[in-house]
Amino acid sequence: MFDIAVFSTLFVTLFVIMDPPGITPIFLALTSGRPAKVQRRMAWQAATVAFCVIAVFGLFGRQILGRLHISTPALMIAGGLLLLLVALDLLTGKSEEPTQTKDVNVALVPLGMPLLAGPGAIVSVILAVQHAHGFAAQLSVWAAIAAIHVVLYLVMRFSLVIIRVIKDGGVVLVTRLAGMMLSALAVQQIINGVLQVIEGA
Repeated sequence: MFDIAVFSTLFVTLFVIMDPPGITPIFLALTSGRPAKVQRRMAWQAATVAFCVIAVFGLFGRQILGRLHISTPALMIAGGLLLLLVALDLLTGKSEEPTQTKDVNVALVPLGMPLLAGPGAIVSVILAVQHAHGFAAQLSVWAAIAAIHVVLYLVMRFSLVIIRVIKDGGVVLVTRLAGMMLSALAVQQIINGVLQVIEGA
């Protein structure tokens, strides 16, 4: 039988951590200036990359981190630093340069990872898979993982409508706001990682 409690708990947890509504301005900022066809493809790629990363860590997360001797706080701090670099680019306008548009697929980094498949989501999935006993619980966990990524794709896919409404000037404003939000998120993630290190010392 399908376990609704397990499904809803993990889905809500991932929804809060991955924040589909909050990803909209960041997606708009990172994909502005690209053709609509490319933006739709990037929405699909970002959701797919995030799902693959989450799935890999769901299946082999503890073994991977243990083999590389990587602690959860270290993963959080590294992810926060990477997000902070992206946020600074958005705030200074460097993300609008043509060279970056051509050379970097933002659907992979930072959208797919670590923005969507970040340390918080990864750790939550590792714990959920570990605590899911029996076929029904495991099915519910993986259904929740799949469902949240469908939601993420739909949110990014239909955020393209917003681009057509707000035009170039609005995209610049959204880019700066997204940079500010993302920098705060990155700093908070670094702080959380540092606090965990201190608590574990």
